[in-house]
Amino acid sequence: MMTTMTTTVRVLVVDDEKPARERLRRLLERDPRVEVVGCCVAGAEALQIVQESTRAGAPVHLLFLDVQMPELDGFGVIAALDPHEMPAVVFVTAHDEYAIRAFDAHAIDYLLKPFSDERFEAALDRALRHLRAGHAQILLSQLQALLGPSSVTGTAAATATATGTATTTLDRIVLKGTDRVRLLPVQQITWIEAAGMYVRLHLRDGSVHLHRSLLGDLDAALDQRRFVRVHRSAIVNIDVIEELQQDPHGDYTVVLKDRTEVRLGRRYRARLQDRLGQDL
Repeated sequence: MMTTMTTTVRVLVVDDEKPARERLRRLLERDPRVEVVGCCVAGAEALQIVQESTRAGAPVHLLFLDVQMPELDGFGVIAALDPHEMPAVVFVTAHDEYAIRAFDAHAIDYLLKPFSDERFEAALDRALRHLRAGHAQILLSQLQALLGPSSVTGTAAATATATGTATTTLDRIVLKGTDRVRLLPVQQITWIEAAGMYVRLHLRDGSVHLHRSLLGDLDAALDQRRFVRVHRSAIVNIDVIEELQQDPHGDYTVVLKDRTEVRLGRRYRARLQDRLGQDL
């Protein structure tokens, strides 16, 4: 799948809602460029089909993948797949935080339910252009960045050593508007919140800016002395942390100076402890 596509694109539909599955199948079957190889109701089933198809030499090229499913969701499917098995993905979701804007011609797309036939056709065309032009690696790098701090892609302003330590840190973020480009110094950021394939940048002046980037990219690119990832969906500026509040279960909430509360995920507690130089 990392090479130019010359044959029919094999598509797998994954959605736990029957009407959504059936509609996607009908729309796909209209298009002679694609072959629907199956429809799954769960992430685990999709994972099995993708893996078995790859081993059989007839890989799935494209997934129409629901984000929210019981047991194993869309992101869980991506996390479980070997990079060499990874198809291109068009996410399907009923939640607009995962579909803030349509992506340009070189990005993964989202279909926000309910979507029109025209919107579906645009998403399919975009994915097929990527695959047939041999751009699946671009899609894969963006997907891998969703999985957390271990992923660094070319969109981040950081390079990494063999150990994964950034050698260049990001000091400004480019915010593109309709008629201007703003250079935002990172020290103005209090915390960063994941929003699908975008992030929300919360600034010291109370404003919030949407920026097309992945949280994993920024985690790798930002100065680790100033910024620390405290949750799968949040990075905070350590200079604006006021206190940590512990609940009866032993979990912590990071409270910022403006009284914003950000949950400290258990898997990220060690990172904060390392930055503070002491155990919590």
